[in-house]
Formats: sequence, C-alpha cells, structure tokens
Amino acid sequence: MEKSGVYLGPRLRRLRKDLGLTQAMMASDLEVSPSYVALMEGSQRPVTAEVLLRLAKVYKIDISALADDSMPELIGRLQSTIKDPIFADIDVSPLEVADVLSSFPGFAEAMLRLYTAYKEEQLALADQRQVAMEDRGSDEVADPIAEVRRFLVARRNCFPGIDVAAEKLAAGVAEAGGLASYLMQRHQLRVRRIPSEVMSGSVRRLDRHRREVLLDDGLDAASQNFQLAQQLAYIEFDDNIGNLVQEGSLATESARRLTHRALAGYFAAAVVMPYTQFARAVEARCYDVEALARQFGTSFEQTAHRLTTLQKPGQERIPFFFIRVDAAGNVSKRLDSANFPFARHGGGCPLWTLHQVFSTPRTVVTQWLELPEGQRFFSIARTVSSGGGAFGVLRVDRAVALVCEASHAERLIYYRHYSQPVTPTPIGIACRLCQRDSCTSRSEPPIGRQILPDYYRRTDAPFGFSD
Repeated sequence: MEKSGVYLGPRLRRLRKDLGLTQAMMASDLEVSPSYVALMEGSQRPVTAEVLLRLAKVYKIDISALADDSMPELIGRLQSTIKDPIFADIDVSPLEVADVLSSFPGFAEAMLRLYTAYKEEQLALADQRQVAMEDRGSDEVADPIAEVRRFLVARRNCFPGIDVAAEKLAAGVAEAGGLASYLMQRHQLRVRRIPSEVMSGSVRRLDRHRREVLLDDGLDAASQNFQLAQQLAYIEFDDNIGNLVQEGSLATESARRLTHRALAGYFAAAVVMPYTQFARAVEARCYDVEALARQFGTSFEQTAHRLTTLQKPGQERIPFFFIRVDAAGNVSKRLDSANFPFARHGGGCPLWTLHQVFSTPRTVVTQWLELPEGQRFFSIARTVSSGGGAFGVLRVDRAVALVCEASHAERLIYYRHYSQPVTPTPIGIACRLCQRDSCTSRSEPPIGRQILPDYYRRTDAPFGFSD
C-alpha cells in the first residue's frame, strides 16, 4: 500500500533546479531511486512525510518553502490575461487555468511574461502612431517618461509582489513603534530632521558614514513618513525592484532609473498604506479620499495615488485613472489601472473641472464626463500643495483628479451628492484628437478635418469644418 503524502511535482522540480542538482544527485541525497524522483516531479507519486523531512535536513530548508502561497495570485493574473480580447475566440475554463498553473508553472510564467511584453509593445505602437499623427516624425529621441508610463500601464500599475513584501515590512514597522524606530532597531540608522538651508536642496539624504537618515524639517508628517519608507525600499528591497525593472523593455537608462524610482515610491506607499488594511478601509469609507488620508496619516495625493494600485488578483477594487497637472495645464503624472482612453495623451480639455479647481483650493469638485465615443466617467478633482513649510519657502500648487467608469460611481461617497441624474460634460482626450466640431472651447482643429473659410459665415466655435 502506497504511503500517503502530498503532490509537489513542479515545486520539487523548481527546488532541485534552484539547488543546481540533477535527478540522480537528489535521489542519492534523499536515498531514493532517480526514477522515484522523476515520478515525484511529474506528480505521479506523492512526496511522503519521510521524504519531506529528508529534504529539510539535507538541504537545510524550511518545509514551508515548498508551499505555493502565490498560487491564487497567479491564477488571478492568468485568468485576467485570458480575458483579453485577443483570446476572445478561445474557450478556456478557470479549471483549465488552474491545471496549467499546477502542472506547468514554468509555462504559465512564460505566458504571463510574454503577455506583458505584448502589452508594452502595443502601448509603444500607440504612442508612435500618435506622434506620427501629430506630424512630429517617428525618429525623435525616446521619451523616458513615456517609457515609464507604458511600463506601469502594461501592468495596470499593480505589483502584487511589492505589496506582499511591503505588508510584511509594515507589520515590523508597527511592532517597532514607527519608521524611525524600525530604522534604528533594524539598521542602526538614526533619523534626524535638518533645516532646509543645511539640506542644500535635498529632502532626504542617507549618510552612511554617520549612520543617519537626514530629512528636511520643512516636510509635513505625511511626506516624512513617505521618504523614510522609500529609503527602506532602497535598503531592503532594492534588488527585487531592480529585477522588476529588468523585466520591462525599457530602451534608455533614464527610463530605467525613473522606473526604479517609481517602484520604490510604490513600495513606500504600500508600507504606509498596507494593501489588505487599506483595501478594507477603502470599502468601509466609500472611497472618501480625505477620510482615508487622515486614517493612514497620508496626504490627499498619496492616498489618491494608492487608489490606482488596488488591482491585486482576488482583491480588486475600483480601477481608477489618476492625473496631476499644474496651473498651466502641464501633465506631471498619469497613472492608470483601467486602460482609460486618455491615459497617455489626454488631460488637457478645458471643460474638465481638473483645470478649474485652482479657483477653489482644497475643495473636492465632482463631475460627470462623456467622451466623444460615448464612454461615461465620474471624476473628482482637488488642488494639492508641495513645498512651503515656512514663511518665504516656495510652495507649488497642482491639481489632481481621480476618474472611474460611470458604472462604479455609485460605490463612491461623492455619488451621494447627486439626487437626480446629471447631464455629463462632453470632454475630449485632446483638441487634436476630439472631433466635436461645435466645441466653443477648442484651441486647435482636430487631425484630418478641413477648415472652412469664414467669408460668408462665422461660427460661434473657433473653427468651422468641411464635411
């Protein structure tokens, strides 16, 4: 009668390869035959308790290392990939996905990597077409900011591995009594707050010689915590971040460095706002950004930014688009977890209240939006500030907006402001891409439209167009 055990085929095979062993070498170490190792790796024989104990003793490993905690997450990622329209004519059941992942984990990982690379290439092609449409030529120098955006959009601005690691670190920080205490206890680094003039233009600096992390004392509490958490990302998780950057098809060194910094910022936000705790609070507070910011001791912008990352398989929340602009309309940040049409090129429509909130500082303004193709969205916008902190110190005011599809709006606390249906504001991705010929706020004609002369008739819109 065969001894009872567990089937760990793919995980046993991966362990053997990680150790650099052949089946014959492992068989000798475990005192079994090579054919038995082959059968266990093929999940045709269970790994018995006796063999598990030998594995732990011979290779000095924790048996729990063979547990596959990432299985639910990988199943979710693979199922999400299969839902892409490119696979619409292929009927793949959830059971088949689980079977592939269990029996062929290497193939599943290859599939996920290939799909992510495909998404990046699709986004790059879209950017190139946009450049060509705007008659700027396709041979311009690679834009590192655009590269970083493609990297983030292709992954829906969600990195479950970072979230898991940051959540564990956050528990350690809480146990230590805060970020500063954790840095001292774990890394023997003292946190000091230094006047701005001494910091010489820096907001954070690691002084390895004196074993200190120096912070500009003009930073508010939320910014100080974020900077300390980001420093921890570089100290404890830098190699992992580097591996994630290497997975992206980034053409320039500037893009790689910016992506590295973006992922370190992601890690910092995940430490300050741990995924599970934050996702639970999001639902309890109906996505009230200001209330969430007070609960977690973060800024409005940091909290809004974190809301775009809640797409961990099996724990998804509302997918948001985030944008930040200055008073002149320059876009300094775009983050997208739902592939919105204006994720890469939009944001400049003057009809969007994003550009009007500067007249009502720190007040949340809501708006229903409709794009030319008929898609409807719900937007919240508010001003945010950085800098300042003392008299005479420069403060920078910007506006940020969070946007979700109209179908999700009723889950937001801001939706309760509307007692009856509202006619959405018609906006466009950008004037050169918007075909609404009657828009009186248009700043330039759309691509491909012939402008009419105004010898006999002048329209109230800036341009008249031929049919």
